[in-house]
Amino acid sequence: MEHDMLGDIVLLAIVTLLSTVQNAFFQYKVENECKNQNSRSFQRTGSPAFERVYTANQNCIDAYPTFLGMLWCAGTFCSQAPAAFAGLMYLLVRQKYFVGYLGEKTQSTPGYIFGKRIMLFLFLMSMAGILNYFLVCWFGQDFNVYIKTLSSTISPLLLIP
Repeated sequence: MEHDMLGDIVLLAIVTLLSTVQNAFFQYKVENECKNQNSRSFQRTGSPAFERVYTANQNCIDAYPTFLGMLWCAGTFCSQAPAAFAGLMYLLVRQKYFVGYLGEKTQSTPGYIFGKRIMLFLFLMSMAGILNYFLVCWFGQDFNVYIKTLSSTISPLLLIP
């Protein structure tokens, strides 16, 4: 691969690797809670603590493919830096959701809502980048600079809860 091409995706690759480490941590928590039940086999039902850890892990796993798809699409078609920033924010929010779910279920709600907002931002970035691609192909108009400026300006707003 060319060095320029690697530079265009390195931040996305870092966020993807961090998300993989986070998934491993979540799975470790489920395994650890399963061992604390003193059972020899993995069972879906168990103590309330195990139920919470298992459910939080499943919820995070369910959203993971969508997150990765939108992260890479937004970073590839729109702008890498704001997409990577949104991806890191999503990982922090997902951690907050997971830890909140281990307490009372109502503690996980802010992380869930915040995560939905970040996913919407990645989706809009993806759509803007893809729309720009077709505008270049059909009409020869390139709005990439404007889209990158707008996404870079809006991305810090993700920090507002």
